[in-house]
Amino acid sequence: MSDVLDEDLYQRTLALLEPGDIELVGVVVHTDLSGQEDLEMHELTVELNDIIAEHAGKGETYIYAGNDNTDFASNQFHGLTLDDDEFVWECQQLLREGTFDLVFYYEAIADQDAIVAGIEAAEHVEHVTPVP
Repeated sequence: MSDVLDEDLYQRTLALLEPGDIELVGVVVHTDLSGQEDLEMHELTVELNDIIAEHAGKGETYIYAGNDNTDFASNQFHGLTLDDDEFVWECQQLLREGTFDLVFYYEAIADQDAIVAGIEAAEHVEHVTPVP
């Protein structure tokens, strides 16, 4: 794939999407946000939550940070439905070479093209790599 900026990160994301209970797809989002821009990273995660939730057809969502769950890693988040805590997406925020990369994955029923287009239009996004 010619538009992959970080082949290692792409391959790791592919591994996360290995067959399981549900079929998943995802995106790797390269940002211009440094490790010092926590507030901006939070705001971007909220914005991307809204984009993914809209195109996943799951209704309203909230972001679960897992602070009360020892199975969660630092900088790992879930988008869950308001009504029944159903999985919508999961995200890892990774600091790589001085800026944040975000790895999101979600059910393959979501409109991947619309999600990628919405994310590409977001402020602080440098490049988006869809992961099948």
